[in-house]
Amino acid sequence: MTDTPDTPDTPVTLITGGGSGIGAAVARRLLDAGQRVAVTGRGEARLRAFSAELGHPEGLLTIQGSTAEHAQVVAAVEATLKEFGRLDTVVANAGFATHDSVAEGDPAGWTEMVLTNVLGPALLIRASIDALKETRGRIVLVGSVAGFVNTPGNIYGATKWAVTGLAENTRREVTQWGVGVTLIAPGRVETPFWEATGSLPPGELLTADQIADSVVWAMTQPAGVDVNTVVVRPLGQPN
Repeated sequence: MTDTPDTPDTPVTLITGGGSGIGAAVARRLLDAGQRVAVTGRGEARLRAFSAELGHPEGLLTIQGSTAEHAQVVAAVEATLKEFGRLDTVVANAGFATHDSVAEGDPAGWTEMVLTNVLGPALLIRASIDALKETRGRIVLVGSVAGFVNTPGNIYGATKWAVTGLAENTRREVTQWGVGVTLIAPGRVETPFWEATGSLPPGELLTADQIADSVVWAMTQPAGVDVNTVVVRPLGQPN
């Protein structure tokens, strides 16, 4: 990986949950394209390892913090602006599932999941919108096919239905300022998302790199084009 040119016009993207999975794949794509990238994550060790894996490029800023804490989200945006001087895109990627159901699951994990998956993207939008107005930038929300298809008792799915609604509600407000909004809704993807279950789901899976391709494609459309909803399933996934 080559160092990213540090020029005032080089685009800047802030990615939450960017140390692994889809977020990390997007960061790699953008850095390879010569952009500058800030990634956030709760685990400092994971962020350090990600930066080391890439050779500590000049164009990468890592920021430890929670996406569900307003002050920490504001601090991440401010750190990105201080380091790079602008902000063109935010990618609300951080999220996780408790992999249980509303009737039989353990409520102990639900609060953190709802705050991370639903409040987190909203806080990122609020913290970054002024900077995005200046660049006529883009908000990318990583949702899920689970936000379009009902499955029995699925609380995670309910959080992603909320993200689906948040994307369109946000678009209707920020489009007046020239800011675009894209919802990327993946089907089954081979990422650390499944670690809590102990195994990958059956059938074909997408890769994080394939979803990153969709994110970057939406980000790099010509000026005036606003790609709003992209649903990406592996071939063979029925729901």
